[in-house]
Amino acid sequence: MERGGVGRAGARIRALLGCLVKVLLWVASVLLYFGSEQAARLLGSPCLRRLYHAWLAAVVIFGPLLQFHVNPRTIFASHGNFFNIKFVNSAWGWTCTFLGGFVLLVVFLATRRVAVTARHLSRLVVGAAVWRGAGRAFLLIEDLTGSCFEPLPQGLLLHELPDRRSCLAAGHQWRGYTVSSHTFLLTFCCLLMAEEAAVFAKYLAHGLPAGTPLRLVFLLNVLLLGLWNFLLVCTVIYFHQYTHKVVGAAVGTFAWYLTYGSWYHQPWSPGSPGHGLFPRSHSSRKHN
Repeated sequence: MERGGVGRAGARIRALLGCLVKVLLWVASVLLYFGSEQAARLLGSPCLRRLYHAWLAAVVIFGPLLQFHVNPRTIFASHGNFFNIKFVNSAWGWTCTFLGGFVLLVVFLATRRVAVTARHLSRLVVGAAVWRGAGRAFLLIEDLTGSCFEPLPQGLLLHELPDRRSCLAAGHQWRGYTVSSHTFLLTFCCLLMAEEAAVFAKYLAHGLPAGTPLRLVFLLNVLLLGLWNFLLVCTVIYFHQYTHKVVGAAVGTFAWYLTYGSWYHQPWSPGSPGHGLFPRSHSSRKHN
């Protein structure tokens, strides 16, 4: 009798746990659906995207003023903090991983064509080339504008060594104009992700398949975009000189304009986000 009672009690507990898991999964599904719908509507608004550009400009131009009102000993003021090492230094890798998965799912589910999917993914290849090219250009600027100094207890002693390599080999310091590569990269990634993620609103409006995996990947991109904004604020507050940050952000914005704002609208380009994915309405066909 006791064993039978224990067995029935265990069965009831397992049944309750099963019901609890089902409820939790249902709640998570509802939150995922609601969150992805609202985030897609927000990022898909042309007005808000224009305001987003103004937001990034305001962060870089006026953000450094906050250094007088924040705690200089916070963890984010250290170059060796977890977020700076694991995320900012690898920002392009994180962006490619998350955004690449999103673009892959959206384009392939909308078209079922490998060639079109590869064409849209090539925008990330262009972005990688922009990042590598900008990094080399920043190093070149530092080389051309720099001088070699030897640190002494009394200060810095200027040396006549002609280039960075020989200066560093001698154990000295090379100091030149250093464009903030972190500000450039975070600005470029923010603009790029906002542009790519904006397609999801139109994707949902056309009733294309949007299951849990796609919605989850989309929300992960939204969270990463939010993280990049937060880390950009931290960067402009705690690190680099003012003009170095402004120039880095300006170059990032200019790189976005050359690609997403100009070149991707040409027929001989990888195409703008959403190009060729959605059928045109009858009214637009007549208009054309």
